[in-house]
Order: sequence, then structure tokens, then C-alpha cells
Amino acid sequence: MTTTWDRSATGVLFLPSGRLVRGRGLSRPLPPGSVPAFGLYLLGHPPPAVAWEARWLRWPDFRLPADRVEAAEALRELWERAAGERVEVACAGGRGRTGTALACLAVLDGVAPRDAVGYVREHYSAHAVETPWQRRYVRRFR
Repeated sequence: MTTTWDRSATGVLFLPSGRLVRGRGLSRPLPPGSVPAFGLYLLGHPPPAVAWEARWLRWPDFRLPADRVEAAEALRELWERAAGERVEVACAGGRGRTGTALACLAVLDGVAPRDAVGYVREHYSAHAVETPWQRRYVRRFR
């Protein structure tokens, strides 16, 4: 039984290490196929209940995480779990906050911080990471 995503699954970002992370927008229907083992949800309010293990990170729309230490911890957990589990990260639309988080995961995976937004825009969504402060957050993420 496979524990990670199929590379062809909708919204899955393939990181250089081989880790796979699904990004999505919670305002859209759940994609068909496998469900995650773990999800990290980036919203200004608690997310809807899901049938898998989940963590909520308070992150208002078009902004940055409310607690950057907690955000770094949550993103590291997601990256570590992606080595052997199906994981997803999601916000309402699946672009700004999700793209920012995916770019931070790319940094954790070895992509240079200055290149991480471009990597995510090329491999996930051309519209990922919506604001200048989100781009700056990725460049400074360690």
C-alpha cells in the first residue's frame, strides 16, 4: 500500500528530494482519489472538520502567519511527514497562503530561498504566492 501521493494527482507539488505535498483550496471540492493522512490548514478561523489528522495554523487571507515560530514548526512537521505520508496544505483559495507554505517547504527541501517562489509557480501554480510580503517571508524563511 502506498503512503504518498501519485505524482499525477491533482495539485501535488514534487519537491527535489522526492517528497510530494498536495496543495489545494478548501473552497473547492475535495479532489478525487486518495485522502491525506495529515493536513495543515492555513486560515484566519478554524477549518472544517476532516476525517484525517489535521493541524490549523492561524493565517489570515493575504497576510502572514499570526505566529511565525508556530508556522515554522508546523511547516517542518509537514515537510518531515511528507517523506512517508500523504500530506496536504490548504487555504481557502489554494494560491496565496498555500503557495507561500509550499515555497517554504521547497526551502526546507534545499531550494534556495530566492528561487523557491519561482519553483512553486513553475511546478504548482503560476498564481502561487500573491503578495510582496508573502514573497519576502519565503526569502527570509529558514
